[in-house]
Amino acid sequence: MLYCWFFKRVTIEQFLKYYKRKHKNVFLVDLKVVHLNTYDGNGGAGRACLRLSDALNSIGIKSDVLVYYQFGNNPKIHNLSKNPFAKAKAVFNIMAERYLAKAFSKSEVKTPFSLQWFGKSLLKNKLVQEADVIHIHWINHGFLSPKFLAELDELEKPIVWTFHDSNAFTGGCHVRYSCENFHRQCGNCPLLKMSGPKDISHQTWKRKQKAYSEVNFHVVAPSNWMAQSVKESSLLGLRHTSVIPNTIEVDIFKPYVKAEAKKILKIAPEKFVLMSGFMPSKNDKHKGTQYLIDALFELSRRPEIPNEQIELVIFGNKDEANVPKFPFKTTFLGTINKDEHLAKCYAAADAFITPSLEDNLPNTVMESLACATPVIAFTTGGIPDMVKHLQNGYLARYKDASDLADGIEWLFLHGQKEEVQKEARRTVLSTFAPAVIAEQHATLYLKLLDDMPK
Repeated sequence: MLYCWFFKRVTIEQFLKYYKRKHKNVFLVDLKVVHLNTYDGNGGAGRACLRLSDALNSIGIKSDVLVYYQFGNNPKIHNLSKNPFAKAKAVFNIMAERYLAKAFSKSEVKTPFSLQWFGKSLLKNKLVQEADVIHIHWINHGFLSPKFLAELDELEKPIVWTFHDSNAFTGGCHVRYSCENFHRQCGNCPLLKMSGPKDISHQTWKRKQKAYSEVNFHVVAPSNWMAQSVKESSLLGLRHTSVIPNTIEVDIFKPYVKAEAKKILKIAPEKFVLMSGFMPSKNDKHKGTQYLIDALFELSRRPEIPNEQIELVIFGNKDEANVPKFPFKTTFLGTINKDEHLAKCYAAADAFITPSLEDNLPNTVMESLACATPVIAFTTGGIPDMVKHLQNGYLARYKDASDLADGIEWLFLHGQKEEVQKEARRTVLSTFAPAVIAEQHATLYLKLLDDMPK
């Protein structure tokens, strides 16, 4: 059967070329893709992986998700650790990776680090064997070490790897900040207790270099910032890279009448609601919590801002213990597990604020924009790919809490807030909608299949 989407998204010449030729005894219209991720939606990478798989299925591509460890019970996800023995081994590998990394890292450092000493072979997995394209996502915590990644080359299939953080091209860290050691061969790692030219980060870099020389894969960078980082890396600087963003369910994350959404959260409709996500310790460098605190306190001192009209809403915290103090009335929503409810929370907000200091293409920003809620953030990572300054939000100068406060004030005093809200939604529909992103991936898969030796 020929899917109508095929004619919309592929030229007639391309279609005839692929239809007349079988690739490994499978017609392209029956293309099978398997996505590999450590977890099932537990984190940004997992959610991005599931969203992409659903988008591909919606245009007729057979797409499956295979995870190392499954927390939930989504029947669409295939779990490598089903039986008690496999599950116990997975738990051991995951915990060993995490705690050994902590043992080697400085105690005051909160930046995640991966040793990748443990892993699992996938050569005999049926889904992987039957797939036409293998699409890798986040594979740390004992899933695919460099050794087992290199093994995949034996299957002689196109391999795509979406980088959800920087770990693939560093000696262990997932967040780099200002460190540029990945431009060389790592070593002298600022995160490690025992740092030097030949430290664990350098040894990990060498293992990755060996593995990457044995396996061919195409890099997908969800943001221009990530693509530039790959280009600057010593491990992958010459590797082919495509910039394809993550996607989002635009039929779930969508606008609601703000006054009605505020009622759901028991917030007065006249309140100007500031929303932010998970609030870790103010010592957590990655999330930039201290900059948010400083920005809010500065905002509270400005005469143009009536403090009684502002309400802060925080989601993601399991409880309110050890939460920083804020100058405005604050509502804590806790962990939100249902996307439909989360969407209404976004819609209730007048602004979503993220003080993150390094982020690839954060889901929270895209989710907020999809719900027609403008975003105020630092100019960092992939955020500028989504937030257009003074159009659908505000991009503050990096690590400038005062400018972050300026962004909130700009939106608060804006005379045409609805236009900013509409532009937020338009941005997502035009650039990040499932059909748009699925099309870009389908085009990439077609090209990689065509480039395979005949």
